Amino acid sequence: MITSKPNPHPASPEVAILEAAAIKATQAGQEEEAGRMWARILDLQPAHPLALTSLGKRAFRYGDHATARRAFERLVRAYPDDPQNWVNLALACQGQKDEAAEETAIHNALVADPSDMVALILRANLLERQGKTHQSASVYGAVASVAPPVERLDAGMRSAVEHAMQYVERYQADYGRFLDNFLEQQYQLHAGEDLSRFRESVDLMVGRKRRYESKSMRYHYPGLVPQAFLPRGEFPWLDAIEAGTDAIRDEFLQVLQTEDGFAPYLTYPDDVPHNQFAELNNSPRWSAFHLLKDGLPVPDNAARCPQTMALLGGAPQPDQPGRTPTAMFSLLKPKTRIPAHVGVSNARLVTHLPLIVPPGCGFRVGNETRSWQPGQAWVFDDTIEHEAWNDSDKLRVVLIFDIWHPQLTLAERAMITEMTRAIHAFKSADGGFDL
Repeated sequence: MITSKPNPHPASPEVAILEAAAIKATQAGQEEEAGRMWARILDLQPAHPLALTSLGKRAFRYGDHATARRAFERLVRAYPDDPQNWVNLALACQGQKDEAAEETAIHNALVADPSDMVALILRANLLERQGKTHQSASVYGAVASVAPPVERLDAGMRSAVEHAMQYVERYQADYGRFLDNFLEQQYQLHAGEDLSRFRESVDLMVGRKRRYESKSMRYHYPGLVPQAFLPRGEFPWLDAIEAGTDAIRDEFLQVLQTEDGFAPYLTYPDDVPHNQFAELNNSPRWSAFHLLKDGLPVPDNAARCPQTMALLGGAPQPDQPGRTPTAMFSLLKPKTRIPAHVGVSNARLVTHLPLIVPPGCGFRVGNETRSWQPGQAWVFDDTIEHEAWNDSDKLRVVLIFDIWHPQLTLAERAMITEMTRAIHAFKSADGGFDL
């Protein structure tokens, strides 16, 4: 709980000998002898930090908060820039129930280091004892933001950080309930309006949902509104594709019988990081039958699915030579989970047409989780964190293809196409092309 930095001032030979002896006596459990030596050191060097800290620590442990406070007051006068000294003084003042002095010491600790976790914990705890709920929640939130993972902390600090997190969680829950009740009359007044964005803004503010942004891995187009799932009504061309679900499924089942043309969805080389995909890399548990890949049809596969290819022709497919469009049957085997990840570019969106979906399958984009329904397509922004799972005992199959982001103008799409050609030309000399 109470520590001290090394003495910045060189000790005299006598002080050095006494210091070594005091430390040895402390380690041997000879506290009275150690105390006498520390006191002697202070006679010779009144601002000796280890002596003051040791005597203050000993007094604090025995409940002599007045003696501890005097020692730590001498310490902060000599070394005011060390936040730990102020923390020690704050603890001694807390033991004396002197809240004004405790508050001053905490203030000075945070002036020395505004992100000192222990000082923040002490400030939040003081505010909580004083019944200042809103202020204490704010400071406990700061504790949670600077704290390392709790498993790295010792038992005492882990307990304090967990209390901070639990306090903030309770506060946010109370805050959310209050706002819900307060706003209920207004919700009723605007019952015919779409207030989903406003409701989500409240959820984000009170911590009921996380804030997810577009995190394009390679190419990010500014100004496109990040949206997990886009409204189905924005894509009337999907009607024809949904109407062709049975034909698309039949073609897939014919393909499946031959077990030919399927490849692992992920095929990272052995000498590159696999990150969260290590378990699924080169694995048949998540596989694909590619119809369009790297911007071109896969001839043999496309020829086996003519109706699917014809229906895909009605989608506004992106044109990025060497990259898009893409289309595939995505197969997720039983008891398989695709970990959370983000896509490469927000200039295009991803469409799912579910074909075979047993119970126990799900899909999350940002804060929104959905279940696939065969024949009901959706469009989502895959640069927002997303994940999928198949907890069933049967195969899950979805037709996946990409489309231009609808907020891009025709001119912008044309420029992206030409930019992609330029990138391809620039990198083609050594075969490197990864946009």
